Amino acid sequence: MNRAMRRTGEAAKVAVDDVSTPVGVVHYCVHGSFLKSASKGLTPSGMIAAIRTGLPISELDELREKLNMPMEKLTAKLGISKATLHRRKATGRLGPEESDRLLRFARLLGRAVEVLEGEQNARVWLSSPQVGLGGEVPLDYAEIELGAREVEDLLGRIEYGVYS
Repeated sequence: MNRAMRRTGEAAKVAVDDVSTPVGVVHYCVHGSFLKSASKGLTPSGMIAAIRTGLPISELDELREKLNMPMEKLTAKLGISKATLHRRKATGRLGPEESDRLLRFARLLGRAVEVLEGEQNARVWLSSPQVGLGGEVPLDYAEIELGAREVEDLLGRIEYGVYS
């Protein structure tokens, strides 16, 4: 293993260790920004390394709690089957694609909390059909990255009072 690969592996390990602390990725997406989280190793490059390694399964539990959504419904939105969830629980880590989708939902929840001024308001908004999305539910739209961008765009328009 060359020096660059060793450094990347070490960075991934540090980021994953930081992510598994009680205040992890989901918490920072919902309650803080990457600037505030830099001291915890949750910089964009640290996050990328952590996603590549796979986020701890505890992050899925925290997102489920923050969204106040049954695990079966959340895992379906994240594209995780029951069998895969069982395997992930056994290993303690999500796969890279699952981690990326989890981060997408956490990021949207954080943005909604910021714009709508509270977790409860954000949960209701994210779970309700929105005219600005053609009557679609934001969390359903966000199952695809392009849809998540549309949800973020709508939140931006709401924040600045642009009629949608």
